[in-house]
Amino acid sequence: MKNGWKKREQMEAMEHVMLAPYAQKSGESRGRKYPEPSHAYRTEFQRDRARIIHSRAFRRLEYKTQVFLNGTGDHLRTRLTHSIEVASISRTIARALSVNEDLAEAIALAHDLGHTPFGHSGEEVLAECMRDHGGFEHNRQSLRVVELLENAYPNFPGLNLTFEVREGLRKHDIVPSLEAQIADLADEITYYSHDLDDAVDFQILTAAQLDENEVWQRSQRTVLARYPQAREPELHKLIIRDIIDAQVQDVVATTAHTIANTGVENTEDVRKQPEPLVRYSDKLMNANRALREFLYANVYYHPRVTEVNRRACEMLRRVFNHYIVDATQLGAGATKRIEQEGLHRTVCDYVAGMTDRYLMEEYARISGR
Repeated sequence: MKNGWKKREQMEAMEHVMLAPYAQKSGESRGRKYPEPSHAYRTEFQRDRARIIHSRAFRRLEYKTQVFLNGTGDHLRTRLTHSIEVASISRTIARALSVNEDLAEAIALAHDLGHTPFGHSGEEVLAECMRDHGGFEHNRQSLRVVELLENAYPNFPGLNLTFEVREGLRKHDIVPSLEAQIADLADEITYYSHDLDDAVDFQILTAAQLDENEVWQRSQRTVLARYPQAREPELHKLIIRDIIDAQVQDVVATTAHTIANTGVENTEDVRKQPEPLVRYSDKLMNANRALREFLYANVYYHPRVTEVNRRACEMLRRVFNHYIVDATQLGAGATKRIEQEGLHRTVCDYVAGMTDRYLMEEYARISGR
């Protein structure tokens, strides 16, 4: 190791030794839309991860709602903490399956860059506003952020990420790399478990309600068998931790078995599969379906959530319509795109990029309230 540091070529060579044949190797990337010279001591996916972390869109996630309106509790998740947690679980699964951790992490960190203020409720309102103008969906918007809307480099729009990271953000259109599939399922594991955690912290779920859910019951039994004296508030934290661990173990074991059975030998074999290889066991998939229904019934549509979201979404709709009427309010940078992108898409980009706080400030300014 010359001069005490690894050269990029050495790291690329190590990937061929350490990673599985069907893992995406950084040295075999399909490259970037706008060619750039390689870095001396960072692989292409490591560079992508850094570009995402240093982007303005990533920093704004700190002030965007996950489920509970940003600012209503000091320990509740935001889009930023959610994305970091997805990245952590993605690395764990990728490492266990001997695929590329850096790629899985980069996709995980970028997956919510296109999310609106006010969580999924905000996304629904923006989709409604854009119904006759091309629609809105946060995964496509994340891709739009990294390909166009970020403005950090003089020679090209966006972040100029590698094909493999951008492919991972198109998760509903194709069967992508295993690393992208991992980030997708890690996202699901994270919001199942952490939305439960936040709902308990926010005191909108009772012990009786939780006892009705199979996923919670199983982990509660496991935790109490190990720690019979455990009580709240520590008990539910231990249960959440066990839920995550059980989900990750299930995905790793099931996916390893599926990969072995399909006989995939390289990344193209993975992409040719009729359905994703990274998956839950049938038993856990059914339990998670019931958990999702439980969250919708008892958390996402709880009056303490929906009433706040309803008011927030009224603000979003009002601000969107105001900009449609007076696009000069968008500022010079955004108005330049109107001719090429159209008025509604330009306004949509601008509103989707807002934090909860900024949108509320704009609403106050526009409405005088």
